[in-house]
Amino acid sequence: MAPELASATSPAIPAGPTVLVPVGSVEQHGPHLPLDTDTVIATTVAARAAEAMAAAGLPVLVAPALSYGSSGEHQDFSGTSSIGTTVLHDVLVELTRSMRTWAARVVFVNAHGGNVVALRGAVRRLVEEGHDVDWVACATEDVDLHAGRTETSLMLHIAPWNVWLDRAEMGNTGTLAELLPLMMAGGVKAVSPNGVLGDPTGASAEEGATVLASMVADVVDAVRR
Repeated sequence: MAPELASATSPAIPAGPTVLVPVGSVEQHGPHLPLDTDTVIATTVAARAAEAMAAAGLPVLVAPALSYGSSGEHQDFSGTSSIGTTVLHDVLVELTRSMRTWAARVVFVNAHGGNVVALRGAVRRLVEEGHDVDWVACATEDVDLHAGRTETSLMLHIAPWNVWLDRAEMGNTGTLAELLPLMMAGGVKAVSPNGVLGDPTGASAEEGATVLASMVADVVDAVRR
């Protein structure tokens, strides 16, 4: 079990812990994946990384996830619930300032690309203030961009009961460089009517387990640096 901040009592908090904060989103992930896909992935990666660190004797806690992110590019799809870059930036800053009164370090574990601008800006500001804070990505873009094979495989491994493979459809399989200008102008729907950027064909729980292990290793390495 990962050491969880929310279920601990105040006196039980170890001295000078590292706090891992999952950062996700509530946004459409095509017709076959749930709205909380990014949050589920970020939370799982953070929990597995914390387990590995705790087993090595390091004081670490996993905070409750920041489930709402900056997802305006998905707003044309029902269910998407975004707080935008500015609000997310301010939440990251204020949360870190609060946690750093008792935590040695705060590391945000992010699983949604739309949060990156807020994360970079917040971490830059906080470091300038003297805080030990960083962020690390749960990178899923090696195969496809959104709701494709990689995220589908991860969810088949983590939460298979929340994946509807019979509804899975291929979306736009263009590269990020090709699609980004169009998405910035018209959102995801401008390039993919079904909200998928990639192709979930071939997704498997086994592949998801491999990808998850790689993500967890990335987080552990980043925290230990």
